[in-house]
Amino acid sequence: MAAIGRKNVHGKAGVRFKTGFTSSKHKNLLRNVLTDLVVYEHVKVTTSVTKDLVKKASHLISLAKKGDLHSKRQAISLLRNKMVDEKTSAVDKLFNDLVKRFDGVNGGYVRVLKLAPRKGDGAEVRLVTWSK
Repeated sequence: MAAIGRKNVHGKAGVRFKTGFTSSKHKNLLRNVLTDLVVYEHVKVTTSVTKDLVKKASHLISLAKKGDLHSKRQAISLLRNKMVDEKTSAVDKLFNDLVKRFDGVNGGYVRVLKLAPRKGDGAEVRLVTWSK
């Protein structure tokens, strides 16, 4: 039986409740990785992040293809305010440069390649890049 009054301590009762990886932390992780994908055009992530990243990246390209103000504001809410160079932000690069690559394409914007396991913990790593 667990000890009364001692919640998150090691010992006879053990750790009963542990804070986990919350949804807000996951959302922030995806925002950071999406911004890096737009700025650097490739990113290395673990397998668990890949599925959500591909979905969000495809959604970003679809928003950029629409090109209206509402779509731009939605993309701003997904991306961080990071500068590619002195004059260009990540959103500007998305709406000006990346959209031109996928002009006649209706899907398959992202390519996922399997890499060797990570050396430290052996996690499966994927390379996510734009397909064109």
